[in-house]
Amino acid sequence: MLKLLSLKGVGPAEKFGPVEFAPRLNFITGDNGLGKSFLLDAAWWVLTRTWARGVEAVPREDSTSPSIRFAFSKVTEGDKEGEIPFKDGSWRQQKARPSIPGVVIYAGVDGSFSAWDPARNYWSDQAAESEEKIRAFNFSPDQVWKGAISEKGTNICNGLIHDWVRWQRTANDSSFDELTRALDALSPSGIEQLVPGEPCYIGALDETEYPTLRMPYGQDVPLVHASAGMRRIAALAYMLVWTWNGHKRACKQRKINPAKEIIFLIDEVECHLHPQWQRRIVPALLRVVQAMTGEKVAVQLIVATHSPLVLASVEPDFDEADDAVFNINLHKNDAKISKELWAKQGDVVNWLVSDAFGLRQARSVAAEVAIEAAEAWMRNEKSALPDNLKTQKAIHDELVRVLPALDEFWPRWIVSNNKDRVRGSRK
Repeated sequence: MLKLLSLKGVGPAEKFGPVEFAPRLNFITGDNGLGKSFLLDAAWWVLTRTWARGVEAVPREDSTSPSIRFAFSKVTEGDKEGEIPFKDGSWRQQKARPSIPGVVIYAGVDGSFSAWDPARNYWSDQAAESEEKIRAFNFSPDQVWKGAISEKGTNICNGLIHDWVRWQRTANDSSFDELTRALDALSPSGIEQLVPGEPCYIGALDETEYPTLRMPYGQDVPLVHASAGMRRIAALAYMLVWTWNGHKRACKQRKINPAKEIIFLIDEVECHLHPQWQRRIVPALLRVVQAMTGEKVAVQLIVATHSPLVLASVEPDFDEADDAVFNINLHKNDAKISKELWAKQGDVVNWLVSDAFGLRQARSVAAEVAIEAAEAWMRNEKSALPDNLKTQKAIHDELVRVLPALDEFWPRWIVSNNKDRVRGSRK
């Protein structure tokens, strides 16, 4: 499991971290552009020694000694740690093979997918010279669906469209059973379940047989025509099955034991998902991976998210010994990441105004401005009021415009106004 990551001279700040990850669930929150995705990219790199999608991190211009420090635990060998400097235009890795914990998976927000497999990407010294060596699997969104060919012409991935139908057409194929179970677990509810339908053709000139999903209204819809949320869930389920089954097959061929650890990095796990799905996705992913790999395999999730529903979804099972929430804030023109104290918030509104998301009001911007003006008026802090909200009537009219009639703020404002009237009548 990844235990520590600390960046110096690279990323959104001169010193970014250290981040001490929990062994099971890790959530990274923060505003856009503060480094959540970059932190996942750096985590992928220290674990696999490759850059996802081939985009290498470039040090800050004002840094004199950039480096990336890391530590991870390995079930079979204990803790490992190291620091990699940037010298002579590149990150100076040791020549010896890195001791990587286990299978590492990275789901990008754009639909890309990366995987590192110790049985397929980590070769022994005795490996045949003729055997093609691939440092990591990095698939674009198109390759996830249609397959990928290596530079030497090896078909390294058939793609979701081909594999789904092939697994479905093959009698007693465990891969299709695993895919079906994964889709069922990742579905938003018992009413709206992701159930494979019968494969179909699209268009008279296209000889491709496409997988389908059986919709709640009974019709089979080609997966490529399904909603963006359904396609994202289907791709996640497929790549999990593809990665783990490929790992088991390679282990059997090489006569080695399967990995005992899986590290799953996910950028914006809620992307394209309806709130019904957002509040189920992380617990479901954890269950799916655990069920697929078995109880003896440790699973660590590192998730970047903007969704308060994602954090609310783990409240029943969150364990401070195994799980953590990190927040990235802008402080004096530098991005700072810190571990948040865990506290159940109870509902989404409370999560929105918590330190994890930092909203002052879980409302529209106009409503937030109006309420803050009203609160300033009630505190008799009238010098700080906006120019358009300098009087009690102006504030009241704005509250009427932006708030619903039953809003919980109205009793406070009405009581305050009545008190002002009473005071005025006594005078």
